[in-house]
Amino acid sequence: MNQSTIPHYVSDLVVPMRTAHEQILAELQQYNLLPPPPPPLPPARAQGMAAARAYPMQGVLKYHGLSDWTQRIAFLPSISLNNAAAHTTTLVEFDPALPADTAIIGGIPAQGRELERVVTVLDAVRSLAGISSRARVVSRNVLRTKVAGKGLGTSASAAAALACAAAGALFGPELASHTRFLSTLARLLAGSGCRSTAGGLALWLSYPGISPTESYAVRLDQHNELADVALITVPIDSRIGLKTEQAHHDAPNSIFFRSWMLARGDEVRECISAVRRGDWRTIGQLAELDSMRLHGITMSGSREQRIIGWEPENITLFRLCNDLRARGVPVYASTDTGPTVVFITHRDYAPTVVAAIHDLGLNLETVVAPIGGPAHVIPVEEALSELEGV
Repeated sequence: MNQSTIPHYVSDLVVPMRTAHEQILAELQQYNLLPPPPPPLPPARAQGMAAARAYPMQGVLKYHGLSDWTQRIAFLPSISLNNAAAHTTTLVEFDPALPADTAIIGGIPAQGRELERVVTVLDAVRSLAGISSRARVVSRNVLRTKVAGKGLGTSASAAAALACAAAGALFGPELASHTRFLSTLARLLAGSGCRSTAGGLALWLSYPGISPTESYAVRLDQHNELADVALITVPIDSRIGLKTEQAHHDAPNSIFFRSWMLARGDEVRECISAVRRGDWRTIGQLAELDSMRLHGITMSGSREQRIIGWEPENITLFRLCNDLRARGVPVYASTDTGPTVVFITHRDYAPTVVAAIHDLGLNLETVVAPIGGPAHVIPVEEALSELEGV
């Protein structure tokens, strides 16, 4: 497929979004950040097993809405940080003897839409391999908190780990380490999985009409520029049972959506420049600002059933950041689709931020972690030990 579909209501924005895309590519090229094209596919096998690990992501420049639901192409490019506060471990086994694809996620057999999304990735890998073998998938999110929270980004890590393990099972570890290739597969389960595959501070290239093979992720911090950043995760459950898919459907109806798209190119280039300087504060500022925009767009996408994704704790936590910055503590709060908050700060300030969160008396858990790396293959034995009982 040379081009993804273009919804009629954004057809007039394709030219400016494509122009912004080309400007982003030029900047990436200037800094030697563009990944190489995918290598020729090695010989595939009809039977194989592999396991992989990937990290959830926290949005910096967020996204909502898909211009092409089949290919899961976003309306605009987006940037996120992989978060080592949790990870997903996934094992995939292709076997011609299996009668059907199955997936066990967190100990529960996947059904319906959940299983369909897994099979979409498996089908893409099978098509490349030219085989028809069914697969058995076992996956688990490994958390360091009692509360899972909504908005932690584990759908992204699940997509990245699945793509990596599936590619490794049929093609071997070399192709499974090619993040540009993997990101186009992971995107088929969850758009944000594209960025989770790349690791670090990752940019997902996207606009309406882009070729699906060109909608991939690029890691921006390729020289350890953000090694001193600490991510403090505060998991918060959604009391309304928030569904990200519904937010994707509603967001393009917001009156703010078009201006959000048109502003994105400049902000992506600002992020690229900030990384080159090791300027994590600019990245934190944009993450906090776009958290407000994301929820404003989400809440204004429907006249009747508005999606209000925050919980009361979120207002307190955002105000805490203002208070801490007034005291000279640089810290920025970020939320994605859901109330879970990730604070972005320098590791030297992490103890101060954690103490301030606990002093609020809200009984919130905190996990301090560095930025996570890319999706990667792990030994099957190691995966089996984590997946035991799942």
